[in-house]
Amino acid sequence: RQQLKWFTYAAIPSIGLTVLVGLVETGPVLGRMIAILATPLLPIAAAVAVLRYRLYDIDRIVSRTVTYAAITAVLAISYIGAVIVLQGLLAKFTSGNTVTVAISTLLVAALFQPVRRRVQAVVDRRFNRARYDAAVIVSEFSRQARDEVDLEALLTAVDQSARRAVAPVTINVWLRSRNPR
Repeated sequence: RQQLKWFTYAAIPSIGLTVLVGLVETGPVLGRMIAILATPLLPIAAAVAVLRYRLYDIDRIVSRTVTYAAITAVLAISYIGAVIVLQGLLAKFTSGNTVTVAISTLLVAALFQPVRRRVQAVVDRRFNRARYDAAVIVSEFSRQARDEVDLEALLTAVDQSARRAVAPVTINVWLRSRNPR
């Protein structure tokens, strides 16, 4: 509700001023002045709501923007480089055909997922630390639990991982018996 108040506080005067300019015959100077006053109200309210109440989860938006911008840059450079290198190497065989473009496109398509995973890991480490820390805890637990056969040691590993990840007040583990009676 607090977040929406800022939009309401900005929207009412903005709409009111716009309606006023439409209904009342104003001169060009007064109309421009009212437009100058009304136009920045909503963006200012959005900025206040985002910064004060973390509206729209802005850190996630920044993280995704940085990730996809970096992926796009890496893949575009890879594509251009592959086209230039392949055209130089295969010029006498292809004689102007678009085979090099097709091969470059397939190469970049194959690179997308590995590049995305690596860039996402780097960006998450910087912008989304909670996700990165959770992934580290899960991978450490899976490494510990992979070869564990002792139930008590496995329960200890579950307890330690849960305490590191979410810091609960209490932990209960329910085990199903093999022989239901």
